Amino acid sequence: MSTATGRGMGSGLILSAPASGSGKTTLTLGLLRALHRKGAAVRGAKSGPDYIDPRFHAAACHAPCPNLDAWAMAPQRLRTLAAGDGLLLIEGAMGLFDGAPPDGRGATADLARILGLPTVMIIDTAKTAQSVAPLVAGFAAHDPQTRVAGVILNNVGSPRHETMLRRALEPLGLPVLGAVYRQAGMEHPSRHLGLVQAGEHPDLESYLERVADAVEAAIDLPALIALATALPAPVQGGDNARHLPPPGQRIAVASDRAFAFAYPHILTDWQRAGAEVLPFSPLADEPPAPDADFIFLPGGYPELHAATLGAARQFRAAMQRARCPVYGECGGYMVLGEGLTDADGTRHEMLGLLGLETSFAARKLHLGYRNLHAHGGPFAGAWAAHEFHYATTLQARGSPLFQATDAEGNALPPMGLRSGLVSGSFAHLIDKVK
Repeated sequence: MSTATGRGMGSGLILSAPASGSGKTTLTLGLLRALHRKGAAVRGAKSGPDYIDPRFHAAACHAPCPNLDAWAMAPQRLRTLAAGDGLLLIEGAMGLFDGAPPDGRGATADLARILGLPTVMIIDTAKTAQSVAPLVAGFAAHDPQTRVAGVILNNVGSPRHETMLRRALEPLGLPVLGAVYRQAGMEHPSRHLGLVQAGEHPDLESYLERVADAVEAAIDLPALIALATALPAPVQGGDNARHLPPPGQRIAVASDRAFAFAYPHILTDWQRAGAEVLPFSPLADEPPAPDADFIFLPGGYPELHAATLGAARQFRAAMQRARCPVYGECGGYMVLGEGLTDADGTRHEMLGLLGLETSFAARKLHLGYRNLHAHGGPFAGAWAAHEFHYATTLQARGSPLFQATDAEGNALPPMGLRSGLVSGSFAHLIDKVK
């Protein structure tokens, strides 16, 4: 199955929806796996800040999946990350026009405009019939710069229901690429921060094959591919060349189920600049490489593994005697603290490298994009970032790391802590602001 556009470069298509919960992730995974097993050169990407969906994308089509964040990344960065051979299927976030306040900046529609790609709308039809027509018509006409090229009907109840939907949409002139019927076994297991990680899925391969079977039976794959348009070519030697300088030459990166939230584009930037990334597993009680000159603890789910982390003696000893800079992000930041209280109210001793106590006993959502500025530490300067966690800070003693504002420019309390060579915050850094 060919995915070429005839222009000597890769092609792309965005899968979006009117709202979250419409089935974008499930159908994106099914399309990626169905096209991959037919021999198509296909890749996935995810709009916005997300650590979990990209791992499923990569598993579905056996190709790396970048994040494409139109709020935090400059257009040239987006074009460079999207570039490549074959077909790029980008899964949108939330609804097509939903983005950061106040005006929706960073929405999937912004990404569509920047990359010049059409979007296919996935419509959850479980509770609608003829009203699907004005819904789709409104999205198609809302912004002339955002081209809705087709529709996939999801959660269709019966052949009669499908007929009603198709007849209602016919006057719009948009191709209906398929109708996926409501069926068991298509949902992901989930938890408070979204989907269970790909590595935790009890039977990921069977799930991907099952979803691909459903998609292949319901969707016209050649018609879908035909809607894709050429990806924009990145500017050679543009501002994305070695975009983020590495904080060290040999960078030890915690990497396991407790520390899985590291953005691939950041690690790739460091490696392309000549740094060596050295993974290690705190859950397996592995210490960081003894000759590392920087240690990075990414975010993840330390609260689910707090007892194991608290008992990891070799990891603890190595971290406490480290003489190089250490940085923790979100979950990694909590592990650098003195204690973490889990959802059951049990306190677990952490590394004690920062004067921080956190708790999940009383959850509170902290969510949103962040503009950060650090005057010192390993990531000095201005950054675009995001915050998403349910931890409560019980105590934070030390010098703050970042000055912060929200997406609307409103001042927030300083974020993070810095103590000697150790620093961290709840914010996930996405890209440097130039």
